[in-house]
This record gives sequence, structure tokens and C-alpha cells, in this order.
Amino acid sequence: MSDIESNTCGISGIDLGGVLEDESTDQVEDGQFLFDFTKNDDVEVWQEQSDTVRDVGMSKAVFVIHKNIAFRRAIFFALLNPQLNGAGFAGIRAIQTYNLTGHTKLQIKCRGQGQYNGFKVILRHKGLNDEPNYSFEQYFQAPKDDFAIRNLKFSEFKAYYRGKRVNNNETLDLSQITSLGIQMYGGVYQPIKQKGPATLEIDWIKAV
Repeated sequence: MSDIESNTCGISGIDLGGVLEDESTDQVEDGQFLFDFTKNDDVEVWQEQSDTVRDVGMSKAVFVIHKNIAFRRAIFFALLNPQLNGAGFAGIRAIQTYNLTGHTKLQIKCRGQGQYNGFKVILRHKGLNDEPNYSFEQYFQAPKDDFAIRNLKFSEFKAYYRGKRVNNNETLDLSQITSLGIQMYGGVYQPIKQKGPATLEIDWIKAV
């Protein structure tokens, strides 16, 4: 299980605290949909993975479908109650197997609301979906006001263990992705901390 980590300030291409800010685009590219919540994909395969797995954890995450006759999307609700040192996380994950060979990045069409809008995507591979195995993570700032597409290059996913960067030479095996997660992070190892409620509205997630 991953813990939490750093934040970015929304300046494209700037590396702050070891976190490379994502690229953004409004261009829709062909690719492999992992989840399309605007259509028939549901949230039953997603499970909460928050800091309550530990005795001191007090955060909460919920993932639901939101729709009316005009639209359909998923909403990730997070309530982050970090410890004094910033440790804490509220997250969800889907344990499914994907072969993403040949793709170069993950795209998320989303919008954030709330005081904080720092999130991260967590990927695991080869069935190593839980501790003591490390995860591969990348941070991003959710767009506010309007929906936009966030681009997360697979080459920028780095290994972490409980929110701390792991120094190793292993890279993410795109042919055997077995877990996809999204977290609101507290910032335990970074100067910028997050806490309180936040939402991330998601239309779809795809590999391109």
C-alpha cells in the first residue's frame, strides 16, 4: 500500500520536489480505453485503499457514478485527515490485468474541485499488488473549472514505497499491469501538505 507524497504548482515542465508536472491537452487521441465512465463502465471493480488500513489512519475515499439524462461520469470523493507529519492518503484502486505494450502515456479526462487538487496515479505490475512490493507512481494537478485531459507518460512513473522514492533500476512492465489506483496525497515527504475534502470527476482513462 502506498502512502503519500509531494505536490506540484501547475507550472508545466517544472520539476518540484522530485515531481514532474504533467502535460495537458484538449486533444483526444486514439488509444485503449481502460475505463470509459461516460458509457457503460461502472465502479464495482474499484475498491477503497486509504490510510485506514493502518491503525492511525482516519481518511476516507468513495468512488461513485454520477449521471442524469444528459451526462454520465465517475466521481472520486476524498476526505484526507493526515497525521501531524503529513502522512495520510485517501485512494481507490482497480485490480485488473492490462497489456499496454506499445503505448507511451496514460490519459485522464477529469476535473478537480476543492481547496486542493493534487492527486497521483499508482500502477502495479506482475501481480505484485500489495506490500511489501513497491508501486510505480506519478503526480498530477487536476484541472479546475473545466474538464481537461491530463497526460502521464509511462516513462515518468517511478518506484515508491509508502510514499518514499525507491532507488532501483526496475522499470514498469507495461505488458503486465495488474493494478490501477488514484490517490489524494497528504505530502508526508514534501513541504506542501494537503488535507480536507476534495473531488475528482473523471470521464475516462485510456492508454495512448
